[in-house]
Amino acid sequence: MQQVEQVQQVQELEQVQELEQVQEPQKALSLEEFIAHPPERMEWVDGQLVEKTGISFKHGRTQAKLALYWGNHNNSSGQGGEVITEVLCRTQKQGRKPDVAYLTPELIPTDNLTIFPQSFPLIAEVVSPDDSAEKLFAKAQEYLESGCQEVWLLFPEAKLILVNNGQRWLLFNAGEIVSTQNVLLGFSVAVNELLA
Repeated sequence: MQQVEQVQQVQELEQVQELEQVQEPQKALSLEEFIAHPPERMEWVDGQLVEKTGISFKHGRTQAKLALYWGNHNNSSGQGGEVITEVLCRTQKQGRKPDVAYLTPELIPTDNLTIFPQSFPLIAEVVSPDDSAEKLFAKAQEYLESGCQEVWLLFPEAKLILVNNGQRWLLFNAGEIVSTQNVLLGFSVAVNELLA
């Protein structure tokens, strides 16, 4: 009986916390205003600031591992370019901050840009449990329509990775090896190792 009461109290507390998280709608913001002063952990979507939420320990660890692995491969293969995390890029529609991205040598800017003027050639998004599948796939398509050549969607909880090579989606499950298709060629890693 006492356990049931504790569960009810926890549920009531969670409901209160959810209500507290509801915020006032923000005023519309032009892309130029966003670019001039881009806030941390925010993307510009349809004229609104949208916070990147759902960052858990597992999400952060997966993001860091992929950035390290891509960076190590980039250095050892001599391809040049840069591996970056959460750098603002402009798609045809929005201002986005991909979790991990690779920039080919010829695209590295010579000045300190506030926003990269297109999608990066290789982009990865680490999926959080609260991400909407429809919005996630729409974001991947948006990247591809804005100069990206390959998008990775990493699902740490499900232990799978989806890769879009510009033609189709490829599925890599636990126990398989995922590899780059178009950019940063020659990179491969076990799904289990990356998502452990």
